[in-house]
Amino acid sequence: MKRVHVVVRGEVQGVGYRYTMRMVARDAGVSGWVRNRRDGSVEAEIEGTPEQVDEVVAWMAEGPPGSHVREASVTDAAPTGSRGFDVLPTE
Repeated sequence: MKRVHVVVRGEVQGVGYRYTMRMVARDAGVSGWVRNRRDGSVEAEIEGTPEQVDEVVAWMAEGPPGSHVREASVTDAAPTGSRGFDVLPTE
């Protein structure tokens, strides 16, 4: 299993990014979470097979229609064995 922490910057709040990402993540079969950050970015952790994680990270770099992703930083994280994918409150 692979887990990554991702921070996406640009025009990514107020465009349905988190809720669309939840659908993309569930369709890909990954677990984890996504949330807005007070600085205007979106933060997520994604866990699954390397292929599943790469699929979701690739989507995050594009985002939903109406968004404009300027930067996506990805760092490795320790797998937790979590289940499901949630939208968390803003941090």
